[in-house]
Amino acid sequence: MSATVNLTTISAEAAHAAVGAAVAHARSLGINVAAVVIDSTGQMAAFLRTSGAPFHSSGIAEDKAFTAASFKVPSDAMFGAISGNPALVAGIPSRPRIAMFGGGLPVKAGDGVIGAIGVSGGSEAQDVECAKAGLAAVAAMAG
Repeated sequence: MSATVNLTTISAEAAHAAVGAAVAHARSLGINVAAVVIDSTGQMAAFLRTSGAPFHSSGIAEDKAFTAASFKVPSDAMFGAISGNPALVAGIPSRPRIAMFGGGLPVKAGDGVIGAIGVSGGSEAQDVECAKAGLAAVAAMAG
């Protein structure tokens, strides 16, 4: 038995590329957003906010990313995952840093989750679209 665990996490370069791509896509849509990447340990790896993004969007983007990284699913999948269990419906949404609406996506490398991106400031669909642009930037770096 080992006393250590090897973790794989998103690099700073990939995290910065992801938030940059998400914000660039938001600008192409004519919206103002905040974009956050959380690494596989739950720590913020990158943050970028456009001027004019709603004040709350920074925290919401971080919560979306935290939810996606923690549960290893898109943030909008959480509601469906818990909806059949009254105890989970009562408990999970009351936990800090949980966001159960679109805009948080896990960042994967192979079969593992190395972090997540969260975007907030547009409509739910626009936030997801911007987060996907961030994922595409990470995928482009991976080759």
